[in-house]
Amino acid sequence: MDKKKIVLVEDNAVFSMILKFVLEKEGYSMFLAGDGKEAKRLIESENPDIVLLDVMLPYVNGLEVVSYVRGKLDMGMPIIVFSASGQEEMVHKVKGVGANDFMKKPFDPDSLVVRIKQFLN
Repeated sequence: MDKKKIVLVEDNAVFSMILKFVLEKEGYSMFLAGDGKEAKRLIESENPDIVLLDVMLPYVNGLEVVSYVRGKLDMGMPIIVFSASGQEEMVHKVKGVGANDFMKKPFDPDSLVVRIKQFLN
């Protein structure tokens, strides 16, 4: 069986490595981007099964990445966005540009695994 591909976009290297470790243990293929520009390139080239994306990113923010994926690339894979800002306004913005789910940081990596499985199974 092919491994499901995940593009993880997170500019915090430590957090990124923790999530990568946890998700690889679950059997996913991980592709990491540290900023929004890199994210757009990776998503286009890898066509992942799901995208995990921080809102606050260098160069191009997470909302712009979601808009790009949904609009220009016209790709429909699930996108889970996370942000330290959990205000309702942010949740609405995230859903408004086409993200499927929102998680407030910090969160437990295991709860992310559960959500990923809900989207991919």
